[in-house]
Amino acid sequence: MEMLTVANEYCHFIEKAHQYKNQDILEYLQKIFSLLYLKGTLLPNVKVETPEANERFVTAENWEIIFNELRNKFKPQDEYWALDHNNTENQSPEKISLADNLTDIYQDLKDFVLLYAKGTQAAQENAVHDCKKFFENHWGYRLVKAQDYIHHLLHHQTLTKDQEL
Repeated sequence: MEMLTVANEYCHFIEKAHQYKNQDILEYLQKIFSLLYLKGTLLPNVKVETPEANERFVTAENWEIIFNELRNKFKPQDEYWALDHNNTENQSPEKISLADNLTDIYQDLKDFVLLYAKGTQAAQENAVHDCKKFFENHWGYRLVKAQDYIHHLLHHQTLTKDQEL
């Protein structure tokens, strides 16, 4: 239930992030990412009895809308360099989009929240199972990479009190 609450808070914030100053967005993300990561590590292993009850809700159009709002919000600081530790053949840094990472996290968590909210045991089993799987293989990585960059933006750039990032 705690994961559901934190995931829901993240999703609601991302959906209205375009209304906030960049500094406020980054400070919020810095705090909620710690909670999301912790809750992700605590998700139980769930055996899915009815895999056909699984659903995804965030469409490509929904994803694009959120992504474009975030990318436009963070220009020109949207892109940064990071290593992909999953690719052992190539250890060169790759260019990553903060908006892309935030939107991918949003998609996985929004699908989790909406599927869990259906209220059936089958839907909830699938929701928790996928959230844990995607934490381990998808959104957990993106969260950590984004957290590192957000920390840099908040603490290693010279900003005036009211300056936008």
